[in-house]
Amino acid sequence: MELLGGIFAVTGSVFLFLAALGLIRMPDLYDRMQAGTKATTLGTMLFLIGLALAEPSWAGKSALLILFVLFSNPLSSHALARAAHFAGVSLGAKAACDELAGECDDEEGEVTA
Repeated sequence: MELLGGIFAVTGSVFLFLAALGLIRMPDLYDRMQAGTKATTLGTMLFLIGLALAEPSWAGKSALLILFVLFSNPLSSHALARAAHFAGVSLGAKAACDELAGECDDEEGEVTA
């Protein structure tokens, strides 16, 4: 079980590294937030599963932490993204559509309101 726990922990660490890399590589705030949130949620959950497998006495605490991360990361990311949008943080240059503002490109490339 310790070997399986180590595999889960290393896999989770790789996802956490990819989240940090996504924060550097992504072009705008919204892309960075999405990359960071999804990868850190999965990475943290995998790491905690690995911890619970390697040390079974911590399984209950790990399960509670997994539930907390599962609900709090996406919720806080969504709230921050909406706040940034309403504060006027613009989308990246390659963004095709801003559905929250009601502006989307149609097939001919024109912006509709």
